[in-house]
Amino acid sequence: MFQPVTLPLWLFVLILLFAAVTFASHFLFPSVRWFFRRRLERAVARLNTRLTRPIEPFKLARRRDTIQRVLYSPDVLAAVTAHAAEEGVPEEVAFEQAHRYAREIVPGFSAFAYFGFAIRAARWLATSLFRVRLARLDAEKLAAIPPEATVVFVMNHRSNMDYVLVTYLVAGQTTLSYAVGEWARVWPLRSLIRAMGAYFIRRKSRGALYRTVLSTYVTVATRARVTQAMFPEGRLSLTGAPGEPRLGLLAYITEAAQDGTEVIFVPTALNYDRVLEDRVLIAAQGGGGFPTRIRVVIRWLLRQLVLRVRGLTHHLGYAAVSFGDPLSLASFPGDTEALGRELMDRIEAVMPVLPVPLLAALLLEAEGPLDRATLERRWNARLRLLEGADIVLHVPRGNPAYALENALRILRERQLLAETPEGIAAAPDEAPLFRFYAASVARQLARLGDAAPATLPHPRLLPADDAAAKVSAGTRAETESGET
Repeated sequence: MFQPVTLPLWLFVLILLFAAVTFASHFLFPSVRWFFRRRLERAVARLNTRLTRPIEPFKLARRRDTIQRVLYSPDVLAAVTAHAAEEGVPEEVAFEQAHRYAREIVPGFSAFAYFGFAIRAARWLATSLFRVRLARLDAEKLAAIPPEATVVFVMNHRSNMDYVLVTYLVAGQTTLSYAVGEWARVWPLRSLIRAMGAYFIRRKSRGALYRTVLSTYVTVATRARVTQAMFPEGRLSLTGAPGEPRLGLLAYITEAAQDGTEVIFVPTALNYDRVLEDRVLIAAQGGGGFPTRIRVVIRWLLRQLVLRVRGLTHHLGYAAVSFGDPLSLASFPGDTEALGRELMDRIEAVMPVLPVPLLAALLLEAEGPLDRATLERRWNARLRLLEGADIVLHVPRGNPAYALENALRILRERQLLAETPEGIAAAPDEAPLFRFYAASVARQLARLGDAAPATLPHPRLLPADDAAAKVSAGTRAETESGET
């Protein structure tokens, strides 16, 4: 019994490894997890004192517990039974399918990942590429939202930078839970985005079991007062204008509110002087999909950031966000379809007019090249009309001449202008790009009526105070010190 036993070295090392793992999992890891969780809870408690809308306990729950909560809801269990009967498979197999869906959808929020990395990265990326402006914000109306209400930021979808921009601007107010499409389900983005509280949606899935699991998660999150951000259009705008709303998520949220949960929608409009994916979106208008990959976009972004750090290029232009008046679901008398239209109308009503989209519209309206004097005269007249119509408008430095020169510089750097002795016009081959940018302000120009006839079609061509103070302070500082 006490005689020595001879073992191969590899087997001895393997036994030691299994012993170490067993010791760690049973004795060390639980204590370590408890230690760090206590520290995290204290850090979150301190953080919540600075947020207007504190982090909800639901978001801090363990991901495994949330998955179980979704799976064992009566609706999901009934959907599992129905799926098993329809497909002719055992209920255990159908339940395992629902479990895979739940693991795919449910996020695993990490306060450290969100505030320690995501917010800093969003601020650095947004301000490195664009001059970020908060074009409209009624702080009193946002502050009047009851703390027990579920807030949903409803946004038009111009660019994948939308996530970055809004996350940065509301960083001092709350955390956002986004609905993210399949594009983000790639390594290593998948784990990072899930840790930031986003949940994944299969845009093309039509299975009843999947829809039930998704709607159950949205219901649980809505009733737990999780602050959400969603794009009613469901995809990036291919035309540059806000599109028709898709009602899937809106329907789930309205159904969740039937138990008396108060839901407040905040219309949020975004516009850019430069959309990173503009040519890709224009190429996809024919229905052929997006002819690029995310690694191509990341490579382009890295190249732009390197040039910015080396001082070899300017900002890409202005990026502006406007927040409309909140809309209470309880006070809205219409159905989900009417709600979707109302939210899109409110988004379009506060769409910020920026220099490049406005200049694109002016050049498209012209019958030929415009000499500099004529262009300046039309530019100044259009700005006065926009200001008189109480349309959300950003004029850099409050100087129309500087705004025009800045817009011309951006278009020149992209070689989008045809400049001849007769004047300035859109480059002949770039008309689709000019229409893409002009479409984002077509409704605003149409509101001017006969004083400024709009030749563009109707926009729909195809089926917060801390952050605000930072942006406003940056605006004032640049106005006083000058911009490059």
